[in-house]
Amino acid sequence: MTMENPLKNFLYAGIGLASYTSEKLTDSLDELVQKGKISDTEARKLVDDVFENLNGKKEDFDDKLGKVVKNVAEKLNYVKRDDYENLLKRVKDLEAVIAKSKSKKTTSSK
Repeated sequence: MTMENPLKNFLYAGIGLASYTSEKLTDSLDELVQKGKISDTEARKLVDDVFENLNGKKEDFDDKLGKVVKNVAEKLNYVKRDDYENLLKRVKDLEAVIAKSKSKKTTSSK
């Protein structure tokens, strides 16, 4: 099991929770509007206020999650994709140099 799967599951759970909360909030406010407890305008303002507040918290959550993921990756000695691709390119370049060197030795020893 890779680290990616639990992380994805965690993120999907968060998205699901946010979606569920949004639906419940909307349903509750619609019910209050239908009962005449609040106006449609007040309900829309409440929804806007909640989502504005959540967006600020989302950015904070994203920052904290990024730090946690980076910390876990460092502790587990995960290699970044860019580093991996750079090393892979260097290995291929070195293999080409070695192959060229071997081919010169083969032709010069004949």
